[in-house]
Amino acid sequence: MNGGIPFLPQSASSVAGEFDVLFAALLAIALAMLGLVFLLMFRFCAHYRRSNRAVDRTGREKKSWHWEVGWTAGSLIVFLGLYAWGADLYLREHRPPAEATDIYVVGKQWMWKIEHLDGQREINALHVAVGRPVRLVMASQDVIHGFFVPAFRLKQDVVPGRYVTLWFDPDRIGVYRLYCSQFCGTDHAAMDGMVSVMSSGDFQKWLAANATGGSLASRGAALFRRLGCSGCHAPASGVAAPDLAGLYGRRVALRGGGAALADEGFIRDAILEPAKRPPAGYPTVMPSFAGQLDEEQIVALLAYIKALPRSPQ
Repeated sequence: MNGGIPFLPQSASSVAGEFDVLFAALLAIALAMLGLVFLLMFRFCAHYRRSNRAVDRTGREKKSWHWEVGWTAGSLIVFLGLYAWGADLYLREHRPPAEATDIYVVGKQWMWKIEHLDGQREINALHVAVGRPVRLVMASQDVIHGFFVPAFRLKQDVVPGRYVTLWFDPDRIGVYRLYCSQFCGTDHAAMDGMVSVMSSGDFQKWLAANATGGSLASRGAALFRRLGCSGCHAPASGVAAPDLAGLYGRRVALRGGGAALADEGFIRDAILEPAKRPPAGYPTVMPSFAGQLDEEQIVALLAYIKALPRSPQ
């Protein structure tokens, strides 16, 4: 343990301390409210018990509202303050900084398969540099999994058929446990791993030692050509198909009205369910690759499309 609340796990991310303080504040205020209620309850039970002859029960006193209003308003303000604090922390935890490095995670029975942009691959392990924000883009190959690192105070369900993201900024060098927090089958208990937070120099050495000779985007480019995607989406193609250069992060007009942000989920749907949200101005000739590609291949294609530079105007 280091700092923070003694009975909580070691903290190793930039927001872990704030999560701990919020938890402690919520626990302390809840216990204080509970203690006050029980104190008053026992006080009244003792004072107004049947055998107490000293209490005059005749007549009716005028009800005083200022205690009731003060108690209710005070507790409401306190808990609304905790709510606002928690909501702000939640929103900040879902807005990664622009400099965050993307790392792709695929959960499957019963392992975490992790791919770095430079091509390094890991199973049940994740290596990151201290002080460098990381954005995880996660998908499940089969059932619901839960990516949980107690030292970072972060947990995210990984759901089949969609991408979810999670980001963190590790601030302490060390090795921390990674768990699956959703029961996912007979070997669920064995689906764990380690997150290694390294100095910048050690991390660069690890990247060099585990280089594969090709980036994740280059593997996606090779798969893009092998599947014949370039026959339609290449700039010189005669087929009316959307230009993928600079697609990621743009607003795409949809057939029938409306628009959608071309994020990871939109691109994944375009590969597997092209008729779900077809872009405006193009015929429905895109074939579905559902059942032909696994999540790791989709991740490679996604990395390639995201790496394509925007076409010059």
